[in-house]
Amino acid sequence: MTQILAVAAGGAVGSVLRYLISRTAFLSAFPWTTLLVNMVGSFVLGLFLAVAGTRVTISQESRAFMSIGLLGGFITFSTFSQQTISLWQAERFAFAGLNVVLNVALSLFAAWLGWRLGRLV
Repeated sequence: MTQILAVAAGGAVGSVLRYLISRTAFLSAFPWTTLLVNMVGSFVLGLFLAVAGTRVTISQESRAFMSIGLLGGFITFSTFSQQTISLWQAERFAFAGLNVVLNVALSLFAAWLGWRLGRLV
């Protein structure tokens, strides 16, 4: 039960952080803010998992709070999907394709980079 509460608390924090960042977003034809959120969240997740797996003993509740809750609420696949579909429907095919490629490639790279950095620290 405590892990469920940790996930719920983390999810609330992560979702509010994402919401606040999206409110400060600049107007653009391309969804840069979502890309930034996904990259930062992926980097932090990679870093956290590397440190939690090698350097520090972290409770299951803390892992659940951070990785599933906070970062799960912060990183946004649903918004990425909705924005990609909207770009496609607006016949901005190049932006839609670029959004997919950049979100997937850069978020995976950021997660790997965070993990590598976490292993070095």
